[in-house]
Amino acid sequence: MVLAALWVPVATIVGVVTSWQVQNIHRDWVHRQQAACRHMPAPKAEFIAAWAGPALGVSAVVVCVMLARWIRRRYGVRMWETKRGLVAFVGVLPNVVTILLELSTLYATYHPLHTGSILGDCG
Repeated sequence: MVLAALWVPVATIVGVVTSWQVQNIHRDWVHRQQAACRHMPAPKAEFIAAWAGPALGVSAVVVCVMLARWIRRRYGVRMWETKRGLVAFVGVLPNVVTILLELSTLYATYHPLHTGSILGDCG
């Protein structure tokens, strides 16, 4: 129960961090393309990080719901009436916004305009 309660806020935070990391990977990739003055394939790490964000966000919600059901069956109280349940409940609340952020990052990763940078004058 302790691990499940702690997983929710940790997964929420790590999901946001991975979405932020997608932007860093993409920026580095654009700079490498401009330095090499040629188009390069997109790095696989960017796609992995883009999928990790929503996976972590959804897993936090699933774990929170499972924890709430377990607390209700075992103790007969609502989730936020226990300390561990309150930690999970407070950790999952911002997840509504973060899942939207993570999904938009995933969409942007696969969007056709994500093809790369303008290489400029390479002549």
